[in-house]
Amino acid sequence: MSDSEIPQDDGRPVVDVYLDLLRIRMDTEDYRLLMRVVEPVLQAIDEERLSSLDFALDSGRDDELPQEIRDEVALVIATAVTGRLDNEVIELDVDDTGPVRIVTDASTASDPIRLSEIADYIKERHRQTEELRGIAEVSGLPTDF
Repeated sequence: MSDSEIPQDDGRPVVDVYLDLLRIRMDTEDYRLLMRVVEPVLQAIDEERLSSLDFALDSGRDDELPQEIRDEVALVIATAVTGRLDNEVIELDVDDTGPVRIVTDASTASDPIRLSEIADYIKERHRQTEELRGIAEVSGLPTDF
């Protein structure tokens, strides 16, 4: 069993170790920004109310959250959810949507067949979303989903 697969009763100790490593490695201001984003998510996970939390790492404003910090936020959250430290942020080039960043485990990140399946899934979800957006527009309903 690798270190990334050590079973945890609670994923929080693994997250705390990861956050300690980030605190040492990152600029103080960047770390504060990261913590401002991840603390509410980690609290929601601890309280088992993650499904009621809505947040976006990409607000559309370039000055809000640098890509490096967004990636680290995604990795912290993935570590909290999975209890694993081998998560990676990868970028897939999806025909219909352009580049898409996802978080996955190391073995999936190195498997081109699996990455192709994920890209196909993203394309299908995008197609379905656009179809629903068109239906909503024709029906006079909000289209900002």
